[in-house]
Amino acid sequence: MAASPVWSVDPRTGKQREQVAVEATAQEVDAAVRAAHAAREALTDRTVRAAFLRSAADELEAARDRLVEAADAETALGPVRLTGELARTCYQLRAFAGIVEEGAFLDVVIDHPDDSATPPVPDLRRYKIPLGVVAVYSASNFPFAFSVAGGDTASALAAGCPVVVKAHPDHPALSELVAKVIRRAAARHQVPDGVLGLVHGFDAGIELIRHPMVAAAGFTGSVRGGRALFDEAAARPVPIPFHGELGSLNPVLVTEAAAAERGEAIGAGLAGSMTLGAGQFCVKPGLVLAPASAAGDALLKSLTDAVSDTDPGVLLDHRMRDNFLAGVTERTGLPDVESPVTAGAGGEHTVSAGFLTVPAKRLTREGAHDLLLEECFGPVTVVARYTDEAEVRAVLSRLPGNLTATVHLSSEEAAGQGRGAELVQELTPLAGRVLVNGWPTGVAVAPAQHHGGPYPATTSTSTSVGGTAIERWLRPVVYQGAPEALLPPELKDDNPLGLPRRFNGRLEH
Repeated sequence: MAASPVWSVDPRTGKQREQVAVEATAQEVDAAVRAAHAAREALTDRTVRAAFLRSAADELEAARDRLVEAADAETALGPVRLTGELARTCYQLRAFAGIVEEGAFLDVVIDHPDDSATPPVPDLRRYKIPLGVVAVYSASNFPFAFSVAGGDTASALAAGCPVVVKAHPDHPALSELVAKVIRRAAARHQVPDGVLGLVHGFDAGIELIRHPMVAAAGFTGSVRGGRALFDEAAARPVPIPFHGELGSLNPVLVTEAAAAERGEAIGAGLAGSMTLGAGQFCVKPGLVLAPASAAGDALLKSLTDAVSDTDPGVLLDHRMRDNFLAGVTERTGLPDVESPVTAGAGGEHTVSAGFLTVPAKRLTREGAHDLLLEECFGPVTVVARYTDEAEVRAVLSRLPGNLTATVHLSSEEAAGQGRGAELVQELTPLAGRVLVNGWPTGVAVAPAQHHGGPYPATTSTSTSVGGTAIERWLRPVVYQGAPEALLPPELKDDNPLGLPRRFNGRLEH
């Protein structure tokens, strides 16, 4: 049977634009993985890796206009948003280049023999090495930052791991263009093309996770798709690490005092956050606990006014649009659920933003309203009106793991008076990033960032954003009693590479 063609589709019209490629066969997936495996040696030199990452950023910037145009044609995210996302992607590549040069990620520890210890300590030398070929599954909603040249790819290459990317079907033409740009950067440093493979097709994604030369995988997408791949990774004869970002409700708690102090501002801020990018951010606030009081009413009025003024938007594809409309309809039909601003079809190819309200007590026990505790991808959120702290605690106790959790406090509560500190601690088990008086949309690329959380937000405890994302693609190894002549340069006493390390219990910079 001939392989199916891969088409670029315009989400503004739903029409096919051009045939980009064909879905990869099992043999083509095998060839891509083997080529990546063969390229490992070209990444052993950290100087080469760092230079390659910087060149990749330079080449992406040089091709910016063409790339942004291609991305907008396939995603309808707009040139302004996409230009910013491409800049973020380039920054991320350069940030990892700096991490590679610094070398602290190798976590070098050297302990000389100590016969006086109990038990005696032999000569031990530990550092981290790359796992091997990494499979990367692109996201739909970030065609640059979580796709072919995104954080998973950048951190894997920084670790010394070649990559094979399974392109997302929502932006195949862009994926091909970006892959060519990265390979052009690789050629500048005599790194083989195989260092970045690219395959298309659902079946190709399954073949990729099953391939015996694939050593780890990174995924950003739905709970259903991510869990299926996670199970495949675990079911292999040799299971591999699977770092998946699957889904998140990103709860927000607004205290009575905060609503009384600045309810209008909170309502407007919520509207901006939940409609940003047509509600297609993984950290969109999907559930808000707000007081059932006059202060809470003022917050809702502000939210109503702001959401009502939001223009209809285009979702990434028509399948997502259909799922969004069906999800809103199903949620709106539940008892005691009201829709102050009805989300739905804004036109033949667009959707309008809206929000739902429900008494919080409906979410305190298992039942049909559990649907409101599941992510609905698109510009809609649920406001649960609580009457007391017991209802808040009961709802929080039923929430799954999340990428973020937010609390809005009054100025006095934020200063340590009242239950401010206690509420922050109550939210901490729910998420990987806890915000106070802010909004979760917008994930800064910074050394201290953590983009992950308890399942189902992610399948591991790692982050996919920030410098420590590199740790996903490394494993520690210890050499015991190895003569200096046999050791890698990273572990020699005289430290020829000038690495930061812990030497006989003392941290050296």
